[in-house]
Amino acid sequence: MNEQLKEVMQRQQESKQPPAELDSIVQLVGFMVGSEEFAVPILSIKEIIKPIEHTRVPGSPNYVLGVFNLRGSVIPLINLRLKFGLPAEKQGPDTRYIVMQHNDQMASFVIDSLTEAIRLRESSIDAAPETIQEGENIIYGVGKKDDRIITILKAEGLLKRTF
Repeated sequence: MNEQLKEVMQRQQESKQPPAELDSIVQLVGFMVGSEEFAVPILSIKEIIKPIEHTRVPGSPNYVLGVFNLRGSVIPLINLRLKFGLPAEKQGPDTRYIVMQHNDQMASFVIDSLTEAIRLRESSIDAAPETIQEGENIIYGVGKKDDRIITILKAEGLLKRTF
């Protein structure tokens, strides 16, 4: 009986698949801008807040809506619709500001709505399409989840000051 048990256990060990840890998991927060779904790494998000009052900064690009005070820090507010070339729309009940930080850079981005926390295997993320302009270094890649295509953005690219 003991010999049979050893044999069964040995067969189970041989049939095991290689460890899944070789394919790391990327954790993201998904959101909508227009009809497109985007995501950013969860660790780059400082917080997500409902819209608050902001102050317009004269001479800034049209996609920079202004700045606001968040617990003593002055945070730039960027409208991703305008930054991505989409028409402006009035903020709705699902509109949120995503406050992101990378190193010493911090800014907030207006999104239309949150979707969900997303976990993707690194292998299910394709590189950014070659059609993206070289200067626009904000796309990390394109992920696939269920039947959806999600554009994954780089926090450092979004936070790079171009104004």
